[in-house]
Amino acid sequence: HVQLVESGGGSVQAGGSLRLSCVVSGYTRSMCMAWFRQAPGKGREVIARIYTHGGLPYYADSVKGRFTISQENAWNTVYLQMNNLKPEDTAMYYCAAKVSGACARPIAEYNYWGQGTQVTVS
Repeated sequence: HVQLVESGGGSVQAGGSLRLSCVVSGYTRSMCMAWFRQAPGKGREVIARIYTHGGLPYYADSVKGRFTISQENAWNTVYLQMNNLKPEDTAMYYCAAKVSGACARPIAEYNYWGQGTQVTVS
């Protein structure tokens, strides 16, 4: 059973940076790890994802070049480094994991979710 706990959200001025962390427990040998976000009144969207067995990460166009997904300690922690933040990045950010199948699949196929961490950019 995979458990995910996010941290690192907060309030920042436009142009600033934040790093979100997702501590992963119950890691399985191959998983898709992703960061989603949900702004008020909008649906949840994937902004970055990566396969634990390698391959290039995916980024949504809205964050490409500004956000970076990474991991350390053999996937014990997954990070989302967010630079040059914009007001439109304001949202609740969620770490999610998918333990089987391809990563580029609908949100409903992501099996495990963290509780979310709020990011506010003014």
